[in-house]
Amino acid sequence: VQLQASGGGLVQAGGSLRLSCADSGRTFSSGVMGWFRQAPGKEREFVAAIYGRGGSIYYTDSVKGRFTISRDNARNTVYLQMNSLKPEDTAVYYCAAGATYYSSYYRTTLPSAYDYWGQGTLVTVSS
Repeated sequence: VQLQASGGGLVQAGGSLRLSCADSGRTFSSGVMGWFRQAPGKEREFVAAIYGRGGSIYYTDSVKGRFTISRDNARNTVYLQMNSLKPEDTAVYYCAAGATYYSSYYRTTLPSAYDYWGQGTLVTVSS
């Protein structure tokens, strides 16, 4: 399984970016695909996740209303549309995939819920 993330870059505050993560293993069509981020000097934190089974979607509070996660099962790809970006969104963004379905938001936000991780893509938001 390989997860390939792309779409990061430098953008001004208020701008938008769309991250993509392709799952070459075609394994997690019914499982969870998510995004985490890690800012310099901080721990990795959950951003958003989407389940193939049932389509449940979760966001961390700080991105609600600004970020949208979606998935294209035919392309085995998950997207993170990021609008109204803020300097505090600056981080390396990682995509992750897991085969297990969890019914709880809390369990979905834990890195241990994910079996595979992609390389990070850097998002820098200038003020």
